[in-house]
Amino acid sequence: MKRFFAFFLITFVLMLGIASCDSSTSGGGSGDIVVASKGFTEQDILSELLAQQIETTNLKVKRLRFTSALVTHQAITAGKIDAYVEYTGTAFTVILKQKAINDPKEVYQRLKQAYAQQFNLEVMESLGFENTFAMIIRGDDARRYNIETLSEAAQYTPQWRGGFGYEFIEREDGFPGLAKAYDLHFAKSPRIMDLGLIYRAILQKQVDMINGNSTDGQIARLGLVVLKDDKQYFPPYEATPIVRKETLQKYPQVRKAITQLVGKISADEMRQLNYLVEGELRDIKEVVSQFRKTKGLA
Repeated sequence: MKRFFAFFLITFVLMLGIASCDSSTSGGGSGDIVVASKGFTEQDILSELLAQQIETTNLKVKRLRFTSALVTHQAITAGKIDAYVEYTGTAFTVILKQKAINDPKEVYQRLKQAYAQQFNLEVMESLGFENTFAMIIRGDDARRYNIETLSEAAQYTPQWRGGFGYEFIEREDGFPGLAKAYDLHFAKSPRIMDLGLIYRAILQKQVDMINGNSTDGQIARLGLVVLKDDKQYFPPYEATPIVRKETLQKYPQVRKAITQLVGKISADEMRQLNYLVEGELRDIKEVVSQFRKTKGLA
């Protein structure tokens, strides 16, 4: 009975999340194409990039903003949206519920085949960068203990406090598996934190290790250090546009427009774009427009 109730509650929340996002657009009005963000800065940037690129075909684009990979996937399979950018490791482990593997090419090919067969979705080629989970500590601690890898950090974590986002704590490819792989033990159970507060917490020494994303603009700006995943625990997380096949058939020009983005963004460039929005508080539409100009896409 408890399992049934939990399943019902999760399903209700997912559908409520989809329904509620119909009115929370950043572009406003209706459109021929609907693109979505999964609800954080990098996703907002990539969603805007897709939107502006598609708009070069003279199609109208509506923007939506969701809150997680699962909700966004529910939306695209329900036909609520036409496209968004997903990370291959997330799609493979969270959506397809497959055991993580480390070969990027194998992950991509299996993902492309499964998404086409199961969801009638097109997995397009990578935008050019990977945004993997990053385990982060203060630069002072890295230098004090001469730590570069997660294996080296494991001997110090019994005296540390971890601070992680809810999704990272719950995901199969997140903290539970990572703790087993590296035998990580903390002084207290890791704090579950809002991702918007997690960098402040490590700077204020409320926690000593956090999870972030490898393309976060705050890492270099705040003097933090990303620990090397020396056991290659995390699967590849290449940023890849996902598009409904029906949309591509109806509007063939959309494929051509999105294909122009393939390989156009490096990890350093994505980190800089994130910094411009989060660190310098620049407008996302302007940041994306300028980036497209530098790449000869405008």
